[in-house]
Amino acid sequence: MEKSKLYTRTGDLGATSLVGGTRVRKNAVRLEAYGTIDEFSSFLGCVLSDPSCPDDQKEFLLSVQNMLFNLGGYLASEVPEGEKPAVWGLTEEHLKSLESRIDILDSMTPKVNAFVLPGGTPLSAQTHVARAVCRRAERRIITLMDSEYVDPLLLTYINRLSDYLFILARYFNHIAGISEITWHK
Repeated sequence: MEKSKLYTRTGDLGATSLVGGTRVRKNAVRLEAYGTIDEFSSFLGCVLSDPSCPDDQKEFLLSVQNMLFNLGGYLASEVPEGEKPAVWGLTEEHLKSLESRIDILDSMTPKVNAFVLPGGTPLSAQTHVARAVCRRAERRIITLMDSEYVDPLLLTYINRLSDYLFILARYFNHIAGISEITWHK
C-alpha cells in the first residue's frame, strides 16, 4: 500500500514550514496567529452547520471562511525584510460591508443595557464561541505585529468580525424568541 500524503513526518520534532519553505517551531508567534485563524474558521463551521442558521447568514459566513483562508495564507508567509505586503483579497469594501451588516443586525435586535453572557440558543452559544476565538486570533496577530509587519487592514477586519459575531449571536437569540442572558453583579 502507498503511504498517504496526509502525513509527512517532517513535523514530528516540533517544526513546520512556512509558505516558501522556511522551517519554524510550531509554537512560533506566526504559527499561533494563523493557527488561531484556522481554529476560528473551524468554529464558524460549527455555526454554519447548525440547521437553524438562516441561509443569508450562512452565505455571508461562508464568504468569511473563504477570506479567513486568505488571511491564514498571508500570515503563513514570511515577510521579506523591508517589505510591507498587503493582505490577499481584503479591501476596505469588505470592512464597509461588515459594518453595514453590523448596523442592520443592531437595528433589528432589542437594545440591552447590561453585559451579555454567552448562551441562549445553541446557535447563539456557538456564535459566541466563534467570537471569543476571533478575539484570541486578534491578540495573536497583535503579538506578531509587535515583531513583524502585518497589514493593518487584516487586524481591523478581525476586530470588526468579532463585533459582527457579537451582534449576530444576539440576533440569533432574538429571532428564536429567547431573552438575552445578562450579567448580574
